[in-house]
Amino acid sequence: MGIKNGDTVSLDYEGKLEDGTIFDSSKHGDHSHPLTFKVGGNMVIPGFEKEVIGMKVGEEKTFKIKPKDGYGEPREELKRSLPRNSLPKEQAPEEGMIIVLKAPTGEEFPAKIVEVNKESIVIDLNHPLAGKTLTFNIKILEKK
Repeated sequence: MGIKNGDTVSLDYEGKLEDGTIFDSSKHGDHSHPLTFKVGGNMVIPGFEKEVIGMKVGEEKTFKIKPKDGYGEPREELKRSLPRNSLPKEQAPEEGMIIVLKAPTGEEFPAKIVEVNKESIVIDLNHPLAGKTLTFNIKILEKK
């Protein structure tokens, strides 16, 4: 029987951008480990989860995920201006730099600096893969 909602699966994967650049993989030297998640548990992007349903242990598959089923399209409202003096003074901010922000809940999340002015910086809180079509190669290793 194929994979269905509620199953926990382990799989190897490789994710590529449209230009062939690998952005993530379950196999990277000494730190290799399969991805394990509960199908239907919203633990992976929707398009990835949808492609796994119906697969069997040992099966391999290559598929593309459009932004709407991945990380979405970039949203302009997720760009914010911050006073430059609110940043640590140890390092001067530069366009393209990734900084880590801390929410009031203590959760940390990355933000990319997209503009630097004399008095402020503009950060982009969109996911780095927003707006990108992703290609995955996967192999189902285990189903529980």
